[in-house]
Amino acid sequence: MIKEEAIVQGLKDTFGFSDETVIIKRARRITADVTIHEYREVIAYLKNEMNFTMLCTITGLDLTDTFQAIYHVGNDEGVIVDVKLTIQKQKPVIDTITDIYEGTALYERELIDMFGIQVKGLPEGNRYPLPDGWPVNDHPLRKDWKSVAKA
Repeated sequence: MIKEEAIVQGLKDTFGFSDETVIIKRARRITADVTIHEYREVIAYLKNEMNFTMLCTITGLDLTDTFQAIYHVGNDEGVIVDVKLTIQKQKPVIDTITDIYEGTALYERELIDMFGIQVKGLPEGNRYPLPDGWPVNDHPLRKDWKSVAKA
């Protein structure tokens, strides 16, 4: 776990994170709870300074009162850092990270279409793959989504 400890210490030293903010969950898995004001800087640091060259995926969650976006970034040694970001439901807006990881657009479109989270700066493109004619403001992974069965 030496490499995990070095990554955690780098995050603590660079961003002033506490022991509760950055945690080694198990071998090769680290979790960092960050704010909406620092997540882009943390993700850029992991990529550029710590050699986390892969964005594995982004997981979106509806936690009833808030949303959470978890950016899973990996390095060549198989270590994954889960960068967790809480997003307020009253203002569900975040900035894109496509300038940091080029292959991010599809994952960010999923946040838009499945949860209704706005992603500022996301380049124009197709919607997340949903059935043809799917309503723009119908977000099926939200807990308050009402399914309308079509006969």
